[in-house]
Amino acid sequence: MTEIFGYARVSTTDQDLRIQEDALRAAGATVIRSEKKSGTTTEGRDELETLISFARSGDTIMVTRIDRLARSIADLSKIVQTLESKGIALKATEQPIDTSTPAGRAFLQMLGVFAEFETAIRKERQLEGIAKAKAEGVYKGRKASIDADQVKALAATGMGASAIAAQLGIGRASVYRYLG
Repeated sequence: MTEIFGYARVSTTDQDLRIQEDALRAAGATVIRSEKKSGTTTEGRDELETLISFARSGDTIMVTRIDRLARSIADLSKIVQTLESKGIALKATEQPIDTSTPAGRAFLQMLGVFAEFETAIRKERQLEGIAKAKAEGVYKGRKASIDADQVKALAATGMGASAIAAQLGIGRASVYRYLG
């Protein structure tokens, strides 16, 4: 008997998975795996890995939108290739994607291109915003987590890098960076 498995994903912990899970149930998913992980890589996405390893030939893995599955062409291609090699179809509830048909596979590839483009544009805008904020003196980066004066003062007393690192709870490489 073939199964329909649902996969829901959001990027941040403050986002809600319920809307995706409800849509997947309504579309016939009997088992749904969900996680709150970035879609820019498949690394560390244990629920997706579990789902792919559990599904069998003839089964379907369903997502609401393709960007819930992957944000890069490389990751999307790898996932689709893995599913196809196992005889598993991929469908989306909000897009005409069904890898069991040629048209569905073509549409999937087009959406993958747009998802990767969107990620690249977002990153570009973010970098532009940071550069502008730096130029205006608004953005100064992350606050230093190590007190450089304290590192130098301890070194001036003759304390070694390992001892300084242990006392301040930092890495020895950080001590050398401040003393270098």
